[in-house]
Parts: sequence; structure tokens; C-alpha cells
Amino acid sequence: MKRTPRVAPTRLTLTALAGVSVLALTACSGGGGASVSDDEFSVFINVENTEVPAVLETLAGDTCSTEAGAQPLSVETVPQTNLDQQLQLKAGQGDLPVLFSAGNAPALTQTLAESGNIADFEALLTESGQLDKIEPAAVSTIENLYGSFAVLPFEYNVEGIWYNKTIFDEQGIAEPQTWDELTAASETLDAAGIQPFSASGEQGWPITRLISSYLFRTLGPDAMQKVADGEAKLTDPEYVEAAQAIADLGAAGYFGQGVGSIDMATSENQFLNGSAAMFYMGSWFLSGLNDPEANRIGVENVGFMPFPGVEGGAGDRSQLAANVGLPLTMNANATGENSKAWLSCIVENYGSTALAQENRVSGFALSEEVADVPPLTQLVQDQIAETETTVLWFEALFSPEATTTSQRNAAQLVTGSITAEDFMAQVQADLG
Repeated sequence: MKRTPRVAPTRLTLTALAGVSVLALTACSGGGGASVSDDEFSVFINVENTEVPAVLETLAGDTCSTEAGAQPLSVETVPQTNLDQQLQLKAGQGDLPVLFSAGNAPALTQTLAESGNIADFEALLTESGQLDKIEPAAVSTIENLYGSFAVLPFEYNVEGIWYNKTIFDEQGIAEPQTWDELTAASETLDAAGIQPFSASGEQGWPITRLISSYLFRTLGPDAMQKVADGEAKLTDPEYVEAAQAIADLGAAGYFGQGVGSIDMATSENQFLNGSAAMFYMGSWFLSGLNDPEANRIGVENVGFMPFPGVEGGAGDRSQLAANVGLPLTMNANATGENSKAWLSCIVENYGSTALAQENRVSGFALSEEVADVPPLTQLVQDQIAETETTVLWFEALFSPEATTTSQRNAAQLVTGSITAEDFMAQVQADLG
């Protein structure tokens, strides 16, 4: 089945809630908000997301047909650029549907939760005895982003380094377990005339992801939360050290020529055609990896490794960077018996159906084995099942201004146009 490309979840950053009025959001809540009709299972979702409605429609006609008979599925879409405005309007009018796409920023979902509009999934799934149907890694990621189990992981992405196994084998390189082994491998590749890393300097975030990955390995999973909480600053020596480590990769030429002008498509192609040996990217990249026309090196020659550990660091390789894309949440005022029955059926069956139908990895545990899953997709699914603790990404908890500064200056960091100290100082200045 041909899959519609999704907006990269990595583009989602914390944005200012311009125009949001807390009074508007709470005006109709009155300690819980207006109840929602139990006549239909209404879903409000960004139009770019074609996969969730397709899977829900499949469930409605099959495994969840009883639930759909009692409460018919009804899907309404909105462009993602208009999503936040529409959510604010619907919340103010007490007209939020049963399920809806969470806002583009976790802050909006948190505001809706504070006004009594977001369901408590821990309580609901504990009541139904299904809490274990959500992968622990997904729950960890959601809690890191939203502060509570406030959304459902219809999409779940882990991040790490994809590598060319053929090139590694030819150069006698074993999968690096430590930062020192990674830099040694890069040196070996470079000496052989092979570009070690592909990255889009134009986008910036593929480079800043490396900075935060290094921080999570040296300082532990709460490294960026401490910055958000004001307990640490990016200008602290141990934080600057991480930026310097990535700058050193650039200074050694490990990102190749002209990294600052490389767009995302070009960086992907550099890896897929064998021009670069490694590529830091999320599991949404599976669509390209599983496309035989795009993947010139062959799926059998692709490996995936978590970011390596740093000797003496407080973090470790088992803590994967992860995100839930643009997830869906549930209206706290729409938890009647029919809606709860639908929720239970989704939790039980969505994971397997999405994997079989859409080749989509979610954060729902598989209720049944799925046949003919592409090997790399299965690799990611297995990795998720084995992971309990996850970490976020560099800009996940940043203001929009700091996010822009970080991603705009990332290429300058690895090309030597800006020092690690100045890079971190400029981002910190925008954090306040």
C-alpha cells in the first residue's frame, strides 16, 4: 500500500500559544466541561494524517464492529496549520469531539488538561485492565513530553543511527558501543575515502539531535529537563562539552562537504545510495528504507544502533530518543460507556492492525503476531518492546525562539563558523 508522507514529527516544537485565552478554554469547563453526545464516536484529526482514520475505519468494519454499531465512527479533518486554533475554539464552546489530534505543542494539551478537557489514560486503562497494552517506552515518552499520560501513541518513533553494514564489514568496523568507538570508526571511514555521516545542515535538527544524544549519555535522561527547569544552563561546561564533541566531528570533515546547504532529501539519498556510512534519523525513515526504488544499498545491508554510550556517563544506550509524532488524545467529558468500549477496542487492536495494514509502528502492544512485516520495521518494533526509558530531543522543551536559534546555527557549529561556547550561549539567551 502506498503511504502518504507524514509531516516529520521532528518538526514539531514547543510554540507560543498565541491567541490562547485560558478563560476561553475554561469558560465551558465548569469543573469538567460540557458532556459530549454518546451518539457517535467523533474523531477530529489533522488532514495530513491519513493512516489513523484508515485504521480506525478498518477496526469499525471488523474487530470493533460492535462498538461502531453502538457508536458510529465519524471523522472530521483540519489542516495541521489550523489545528491549534480550531482546538481552542472547540474547547471554548464545549464542543471538543471524543478523540482529537493533540495540539502542535505539548503546552496546548497541558492547558486543555488543566481546564478539564483531557482524559486521564492511566485511570481509564487501569479501570479496563489494559494499562499493559501500551508499550512502557511510549508511556515514558508521553510523560516526558506532557507531564502525564495525556495522549495515545497512535504513532511511535524511536531515533538512532542507521548504518551501512556492508561498508562497516568491508572496513572491519563492529557496531560502535561507545563514543570513542564511534569516533574511531569515523576516522577509519574517512581515511578510506568514505563520508562517515550524512546530515541536513539546512534543517539543523539532525545535528542538534546529536548534541542532545551526547548530553543524555553523559548527564543522564533528565539533562534537558534540568535546563527547562532552570536547574542547569546550556552554558554550563558539561553542556558545552556536548556541543564541542559534535563540532569536533565537523572539524574532522565527517559530515562531508557543504553540510550547511544539504537539504533533507539530499541527506537521505546520501545514505540510501551508499555515499555516507551513517545517518542519524528516526524510525519514520522506514518508508524510504523499505522502498526498493529509493534504497539502493538494500534493506539487508542496513543496521540500526542506539546512540553510543559515553565512558563514565550517567546515561546508557538502552535509553532511546523517541517521539509520538502528532498524537491523539481523548475528551475527558466524552467517556461514556460507548466511548470507553471504543477506547478498549482501539487499545487492544490498533497496534497489530496498523502494523499489518499501514506498516506503521505504534506505541500499542501487538495483540497478535503480524505476518510479512519488513525486517527493518520488525527491528524497530522489537527495539521498542525492549525499551523502558526514553529521552526527548534537543529542542523538545525549548521556546520557539530558542528552537529557531538552535536549528539555524547548527550547521555553523559543525563548519567552524561558530564556537561551541557561542552556540550554546545564543540558544540559552533565547531560553531566558
